[in-house]
Amino acid sequence: MRAAILHETGQDKLEVRDDVEAVGMGPGRVRVKLHVTGVCHSDLSAMTGVLPQPAPFVPGHEGAGEVVEVGDGVTSVAVGDKVVICWAPPCGACNFCTGGQSNLCLSGFMNAGTQNFTFGGTPAFGFTGTGTFTEEVVVAAPCAIKVPSDVPYEVASLIGCGVTTGVGAVFNSAKIEPGASCAVVGAGGVGIAVIQALRAAGAAEIVAIDPAQSKHEWAKKFGATHAVTPDEAQAAKNDLTAGQGFDYVFEVVGKSFTARSAYELTRRGGNVVIVGAGAMDDNVQFNMFELFFDQKQIIGSIYGGGDIVREYNRIIRMWRAGRLDLEAMITHRLDLANINEAFDLMKSGESIRTIVTLA
Repeated sequence: MRAAILHETGQDKLEVRDDVEAVGMGPGRVRVKLHVTGVCHSDLSAMTGVLPQPAPFVPGHEGAGEVVEVGDGVTSVAVGDKVVICWAPPCGACNFCTGGQSNLCLSGFMNAGTQNFTFGGTPAFGFTGTGTFTEEVVVAAPCAIKVPSDVPYEVASLIGCGVTTGVGAVFNSAKIEPGASCAVVGAGGVGIAVIQALRAAGAAEIVAIDPAQSKHEWAKKFGATHAVTPDEAQAAKNDLTAGQGFDYVFEVVGKSFTARSAYELTRRGGNVVIVGAGAMDDNVQFNMFELFFDQKQIIGSIYGGGDIVREYNRIIRMWRAGRLDLEAMITHRLDLANINEAFDLMKSGESIRTIVTLA
């Protein structure tokens, strides 16, 4: 079958091969024929080494498809089910899972070193134990989450990562109240999901901050009341909050300098929500007096900040009700042969989400 391989961490181009095999089928495992995959910035971060992942590997973690085989002991899905690939599968038994924070379950991270593929006889991993830049993948059963048949594959794939991460940051991590003043640093796919959720939650001001002018109109289309460049952010703070700062600022980039900027845009007693996935050696600096005196809360938010399956279901209900426009987030559609073009579009700022068709 076809799949895209990154041979070494740090390479910027994927090789699309047709001699790849999905391996590891057995008890507790599921084989999924993927129909589409989204291209997320985290895939690029894994390729560059910002996020740890052994190589060679098949990137991709935002896929949706159809179950074509189930191993012994699997009862959660059956052949023919439509599923979302969950890159952080909850174990269902740890304190995080039983306490409503299955996004913090570490069982899925143990899958990052699992061999999911071979190509030309060479073993290869799948990103976070999945790897969706391929036509088929074998994953642990909890990685395949059944979704209703009326959810299009393209919508389901976005729910698998970017939309859940952004929407959950608003409702689970921040828990914003109607009328809040908010800013979102970064108007890519996850940032747009944050903006849509803020609109649905009744935020009064929603300021999108992004250096790419092309993203400003997109941000307004999805609910931002204002869109500015980083250089204009301080003026927006002064104009909209009388210099006090925003109640909530969402950092959706994953860089220390944008996290620091988000802190400075937040009012005293407000909330800074860190949604972007950054590098372990990229440190942000605060002094002890400001942490005490400003009384700002710095909230980390990984994969929606709550129970993953519950968040999938909430997003589906909001999509059905017309409160989230997920189809419109897809700005480009490509074939797997053009996967490298998706990253070029991402780097140029010319895409919110690129969908790759696999079947």
